Amino acid sequence: MYAAATESLIKQAREIKEEELQRFCGRIFKLLHTKDISGDTVDSLQRLNLIVSATKYARELPSDLVMKLQTVLRSSSCPEQLQVLCSSIIRESFPPSVHSLCSDLSHDSRIFSYVASVVLTQAGNKEDVMPLCHHLLKSLESRLSDGQISRHALPILSKMITVYPEILTDDQVNLVSRKLVDWLRYASMQQGASMSSGGFFSGPRTRQPAPLTEVDGVVMGNFFTVLCVGQSYTEDQWMNMHTFSMIKSWLLTYDTDGTTNTESDDRSEVDSSVMSMVSATSSSSRLLPPKERLREKAFEYCQRLIEQSDRKALKKTDTELQKACIVESVSIMDIICGEDPSYVYRAFPCIKALYGRLNGDLTYARALLPIAQFYLNHSETAAVDSEAVFCQLFSHCPAEQFNEPMLAFEFVQFCLLNASVLQDRVANYRQSFPNLLKFLAWNSSGLIAEFVELLPSLIAPDTAIELLHTILDLPCLAAALDLQQRSACYHASDRPTWDQQGEKVAACLDAFRQPFYRGLFLYILRPEAGTGDTIDRLKMLHEILADMAESPRVVRCAQVVPVLLHVYFNTVTQKADEKMMNQLLLVLLERNSLLYNIKTFNVEVQKVFSAHLQALCRLHPPLIVDQSREILEFASSPANIYSKEDFYTHVVWVIGEHLSVSYDPRCRVELITSFFESLEAVLFEITQVRQSASPPRFSPRLITVLMTTLAKLATRSQDLIPRVSLCLSKMRTFAHSAPVMVCYSEEDTEEIITRAHELINLLKLPNVAQFVLAPSARGDGPRWHRDTNASLPQGMRAVSGLLHRHSSFLPT
Repeated sequence: MYAAATESLIKQAREIKEEELQRFCGRIFKLLHTKDISGDTVDSLQRLNLIVSATKYARELPSDLVMKLQTVLRSSSCPEQLQVLCSSIIRESFPPSVHSLCSDLSHDSRIFSYVASVVLTQAGNKEDVMPLCHHLLKSLESRLSDGQISRHALPILSKMITVYPEILTDDQVNLVSRKLVDWLRYASMQQGASMSSGGFFSGPRTRQPAPLTEVDGVVMGNFFTVLCVGQSYTEDQWMNMHTFSMIKSWLLTYDTDGTTNTESDDRSEVDSSVMSMVSATSSSSRLLPPKERLREKAFEYCQRLIEQSDRKALKKTDTELQKACIVESVSIMDIICGEDPSYVYRAFPCIKALYGRLNGDLTYARALLPIAQFYLNHSETAAVDSEAVFCQLFSHCPAEQFNEPMLAFEFVQFCLLNASVLQDRVANYRQSFPNLLKFLAWNSSGLIAEFVELLPSLIAPDTAIELLHTILDLPCLAAALDLQQRSACYHASDRPTWDQQGEKVAACLDAFRQPFYRGLFLYILRPEAGTGDTIDRLKMLHEILADMAESPRVVRCAQVVPVLLHVYFNTVTQKADEKMMNQLLLVLLERNSLLYNIKTFNVEVQKVFSAHLQALCRLHPPLIVDQSREILEFASSPANIYSKEDFYTHVVWVIGEHLSVSYDPRCRVELITSFFESLEAVLFEITQVRQSASPPRFSPRLITVLMTTLAKLATRSQDLIPRVSLCLSKMRTFAHSAPVMVCYSEEDTEEIITRAHELINLLKLPNVAQFVLAPSARGDGPRWHRDTNASLPQGMRAVSGLLHRHSSFLPT
């Protein structure tokens, strides 16, 4: 969210009229023609930049101003601040400046980088970028002096091949591959020259180049890498760093099998002093084709970085750099082994040693992900057992590092990328969903999209019901994790610190540390599935955590549960068997009253339950008979109306819809009668007209659904028709009673009376009522609605006549 002042400026920029914009552009054009660049010029360019950037579409600027901005952009004497502004304005404006900027490309590195950013942004196709590409390749091929393009070339090239990978020919790919080998493997081993003051009476002098060091301060003894430390760096050392930063994308784009280019590679253009240090293996590798030689040198470079990462860094920043280099190096080695399996046998000893060193060190948790990816991709090729790696990964990282947002995102991305392979080859992947959901419970707003995509891969037949309970308990998990974090920070003896967290939180912390409740928290914080679908004392857990229900983290977590439930049910219903369908229905009946008491949470979850209850019964109508005892127990309790009306209404609806012999031959008259009597008693109880009765706390919709369901059941056991007719005849008295008139609108009461009247009229002709209230299951087909010869259109016309107020069809 922007501040109010910023929002106001953006709004003004978007609403500026075209005439006013043209006048403002004319003023800037005049300012740019003055010899001295004033603060007014910079301020005006900043305002113009805001105007062209504030809208989704490109604003058209006068052509003379655009040409002047291009001139300023390409001027070597122009201040860099103006060049940055001009580049940004041209990128966002119309007409495009691609062709005019590419007509005369500069060799100055700074100017070239700004021009390239405009061209790559505005280019519409590969041809627009081709002049830039040719100029860039020429600069790489020739030896330019320091500061002329080279250092900026590789970032531009990397961006170019990302957008247009087919822009380079095979010869050009080989050319760049040779240059990358030179920079990656043969950079200088001395620090760059630095100027120092010789004192007050002498001029500055150049220091003798000093050797580079490792991160632990030892003098460097091997070739240069990004983990070598110095006070200043030479141009080829900078190119070495840029090469390493782009080598991964280069290999992914161009390092593919089936290369037919087998020409010998020329000797790299490096100093003989550097070449004398190159090993015999490196010398023989020069006989390889350029792509394969780059692959070899990149592999050696990554091995050296992994070796350097084992050194004890003197600075914290270098320690963080070591971690980043491990991640990138292992990823690059993974790509290389994927392209050439012969490298797998060379890589695994290094990767296994690295894993042995990092395993158990939580500070290197993010580095374990590329190692796990390597094992996942290549352990079968090398016949290496990877079970211990994934057991450690899924059991320890989420449980101990759930509060690290970057690790959480990367971990979930790893699971998404490899979901199908993990399901097939990693036994404990699906069993680890209680741990994986800790990432979501703690970082719910940032990971909901990822978990919506990931959740289907976590559903297995043996743990599907436990996963449903875990999703419903996700807010409890968020509260428990919060308490776990707080408990680790504050000692039990430090009571004043506890009290500073607030009285409610202090009470929850106290409960968290009590041995009596330890089993509850151990279950909710369990690392893997298999200890049971849920716990008996769930209500007690909700009471313990009641004071955490208003915590922002818990509230945000509760908001994602309905989304996950929709994904869960949509996935499960596609592959669930009869046994699982019955289990799901029981969970819906049980858990709708066992939810963490968070504002609106219960209502939203019950809406999801209601929608998917219908879907379950539609897919498997015998569920009503299979679970008749539990459904009857739920439906016969009026108390369920007041706490969960929406779900209760849907339960009543599915009873009327699917409790029929046409769906299940076990549906006998006795079963229909028992359901009828229970619902009849409920309707009688909630519609009693008493002088002392309080206004109804349920909607008219519930009344109409109950009446309709009773009528449906009566048509399937016609002995019940007189009873339901008597019940329906009392609805007018109920609707016109004082408590109801106070609570319901006139439209609501009219709806109840009308529905009762229609049902009474229908039941006077039982065969017609059965046809209308319980149509054939084939009624969903298009033929029943389009074909005039089918029975449904005729039946509907007959019913319309029957229900007409002045119809002569009704018996006297």
